[in-house]
Amino acid sequence: MQVNKKNYQSIWIDDLKKVKIIDQTLLPFEFKIITLESLEMVAEAISSMRVRGAPLIGVTAAFGIYLSIKNSNKEEDIIKARDSLISTRPTAINLKWAVDEITEEIIKTKKELRESKALLLAKKMHLDDQMINESIGDVGAKIIESIYKEKNKVINILTHCNAGWLATVDWGTATAPIYKARNMGIPIHVWVDETRPRNQGSFLTSWELNNENIENTIVVDNAGGHLMQNGQIDLVITGSDRTTYTGDVCNKIGTYLKALSAYDNGIPFYVALPSSTIDWNISDGNMIKIEERDVNEVHYVRGIDDKKNLRDIRVTPNESKASNYAFDVTPSKYITGLITEFGLLRSNESDILAIKEKKYEKLI
Repeated sequence: MQVNKKNYQSIWIDDLKKVKIIDQTLLPFEFKIITLESLEMVAEAISSMRVRGAPLIGVTAAFGIYLSIKNSNKEEDIIKARDSLISTRPTAINLKWAVDEITEEIIKTKKELRESKALLLAKKMHLDDQMINESIGDVGAKIIESIYKEKNKVINILTHCNAGWLATVDWGTATAPIYKARNMGIPIHVWVDETRPRNQGSFLTSWELNNENIENTIVVDNAGGHLMQNGQIDLVITGSDRTTYTGDVCNKIGTYLKALSAYDNGIPFYVALPSSTIDWNISDGNMIKIEERDVNEVHYVRGIDDKKNLRDIRVTPNESKASNYAFDVTPSKYITGLITEFGLLRSNESDILAIKEKKYEKLI
């Protein structure tokens, strides 16, 4: 997608086989590209959220396996690299899926071919992610188009956190339908939750939409219910970090409250996700391990001062304790539908298992 009218992706490998990323911890105040040169740099980038978003950290971890094999192609070292990467963000299932997939294939490969094989597999995941997210956009745009034909006005969409192209290789999940609908000529306005404590909505989603010339308004996290009560939201689209095969969705903290408000006000609540986000081993969202992050993310807020210096400012009393759960779980009953690369699914076991059983033609 666009940054200052130039096309970028959130991660790419250049002609010299150097892995490049956009450092998202500096956005929207500074646009900086950094090079990941080792497994350790990849692990740090994921844990510090220089890269974030379930699909993107999966692809980044795949390149991390490639970089680790450049250092050692021994099976035991590859497995250590896999485990190290999985531990960086325990909630997002895409991360585990990506490194498990690539590790399994590489271990079956002759030692002298493992480096080239790892690079080939990482590049394939990189390309697949783009294609999958564009397909999600096509499916979701039809939903937006249907609402537009019914209401014949600007369509107001609420998002939470950042499930945009910065959270994937390109297009995004929740934003892909927005970009596709815009390309169809449908007038759109996006309500952007700030998404405390890291402000991925106000920092990242709004920045993305501004670069794509899509009208958007940042609101505090607790404004969604009020907007819904007053008819200012036509639909909600969020992403997912992990989805059970029964349709429960684990996403950024605060998603559950948006789903409750939407349900109470009769507003459609959609979740856009690649099928790699589905955890086929978990039936109940309450079984998902919820990541707890550094409490200083709650105590401090990042911004720029009057002198254009990037600073972290404490916003809580020194003696106050804090808790920082990164995700919550939205039960399937509150979800109108799942927007996937295979089509629009009902958020239930029957439709989701149809993907695994390759019976999804009926869902498209």
